[in-house]
Amino acid sequence: MRYELPYARPGQVVGLLGGSFDPAHQGHAHITREALKRFGLDRVWWLVSPGNPLKENGPAAIEVRLARARVVMQHPRVDVTDIERHTGTRYTAQTLKALQAMYPGVRFVWLMGADNLADFHRWGRWEWIMANFPVGVIARPGNRVAARMSPAANRFRQAKISGRASHLLARAPSPAWCLVNVPMVDVSSSQIRAQGDW
Repeated sequence: MRYELPYARPGQVVGLLGGSFDPAHQGHAHITREALKRFGLDRVWWLVSPGNPLKENGPAAIEVRLARARVVMQHPRVDVTDIERHTGTRYTAQTLKALQAMYPGVRFVWLMGADNLADFHRWGRWEWIMANFPVGVIARPGNRVAARMSPAANRFRQAKISGRASHLLARAPSPAWCLVNVPMVDVSSSQIRAQGDW
């Protein structure tokens, strides 16, 4: 199994961007490049999930989504992966626990858009995730206020790092999270699907 997974050496900091990527688009690529710059990351791995437990309808076949993601995200420090298919995990907390065991000495930072922070309290074991992993949040169109007022932001308000100090996130002791505002790319997977382009 190991040979199919991305490489990281002890001491490296790897940002993890999970999702169905149904389909991947330039907005995903944009926030990935911003995360590399803003949060002091060595690498970013896209975790293309077999399916999202919070969504009723299943995504397109994972091989199709992986192929599209690899076309959209071409960067020497970014790997597009199907780790959850190999670990057999469906929930973020399970995946993070598996990665800790598989990559001892590697520091992982969970990445997400501000829209996900607004709903983070609905995720399984979300408090454990926040308590054990730095979380980098990238503001996308429309959800900045909801993210800042979310139950997760409120519960961990003392652990917030200012956007001006975002480069410290990767090495900060957990809990630690940071929300940064970046130039917007207003595109979404649901919008692409609704237009019939996927």
